[in-house]
Amino acid sequence: MIENNKIRQNLKELIDTKDFVEHISVDCVIFGFHRDTLKVLLLKYHDLDLWSVPGGFVFNNENLNDAAARTLYERTHLSDVFLEQFYTFGDIHRTENNTHQKLLENRKIDVDHSHWIYQRFISVGYCALIDYTLTYTFPDSFNEVCQWFNVNELPNMAFDHQEMIEKGLLYLRKNIDYQVMGSNLLPEKFTMKELQNLYESILGEPLRRNNFQRKILSLNILERLEKHYSGSANKAPYLYRFLDSPKISVNDFLK
Repeated sequence: MIENNKIRQNLKELIDTKDFVEHISVDCVIFGFHRDTLKVLLLKYHDLDLWSVPGGFVFNNENLNDAAARTLYERTHLSDVFLEQFYTFGDIHRTENNTHQKLLENRKIDVDHSHWIYQRFISVGYCALIDYTLTYTFPDSFNEVCQWFNVNELPNMAFDHQEMIEKGLLYLRKNIDYQVMGSNLLPEKFTMKELQNLYESILGEPLRRNNFQRKILSLNILERLEKHYSGSANKAPYLYRFLDSPKISVNDFLK
């Protein structure tokens, strides 16, 4: 009962706030890489069988990028994350399955239908790449679960957040450079196989091992380290790490 009252109080404070920019929100599509699978971080609403990407509203005295970083921290406790705008979502019907309305009704909070929270919202999408193994997330006052999902096995999504994830994945495939992608989705030291698995997971197609390794090494952006001994010594793969180097597009590997 105490937790339910706290949730209700926080929701009431949110809708009573008059300092938000009306009709504008920010949403963050957070990707991680774990066990050769690309995953996305989602939040589940209290009392609703709906999931969402972390997001929120923008204060009047707040820069848009700062709003994205703040809401990401408030919803997941993630900080110092590389965030980049990737798309603006402005379809007229994008909020027709008004999750806010359902959430407020379930908490018996009466809000006039002319209130800004029920009106049309244009959302600026941000993309983040993080190391899955370094992430510790927690649900906030509006959510009860914070969980990773395979990008190809999504649950029921709120609003147009499934489309956000799909466009975020396309953004990765088309625009994320080699060094930024690797430094965020892999540990500092990694094997060539782990790097290839990452590329294949994002690109959605297999790559020939010899061609991939030859292409990567020709870029001169990796430093080869000691071997990674986990079994037979003659089969131990080398470890690598990234050097400071010009940015290389993942599209180079599709040519």
